[in-house]
Amino acid sequence: MSDDQSQHVEVDYRFLLANERTFLAWMRTALALIAGGVALDQFVVVANARQLVTVLGIFAITLGALVAVMGMVQWRRADKAMRNGGRMNSSTTIMVLGSVLVLFALSIALLLGLR
Repeated sequence: MSDDQSQHVEVDYRFLLANERTFLAWMRTALALIAGGVALDQFVVVANARQLVTVLGIFAITLGALVAVMGMVQWRRADKAMRNGGRMNSSTTIMVLGSVLVLFALSIALLLGLR
């Protein structure tokens, strides 16, 4: 069934607002990563590791942009499923993002250990 032919279901506003709050949480995470990347690049000084700090800062900023995109995709999927009475398929997005953040945190811990 195409989008034009799909039947819209009356959705409880509480679910729509919960989906919006989740979207905003994705955006807060994205902004924190972007701000953290800028802070890394501007304020963290590690002798003989300036390029590594810059790479980690750029990675954080790029990851923040990716999180923003993932948040928009997740919000759209949930909104579409609710409005069309469809099912929300499970997603590996959370596990992938969590794993990347763990590796990023370990990289920063290692970098700070070099100080």
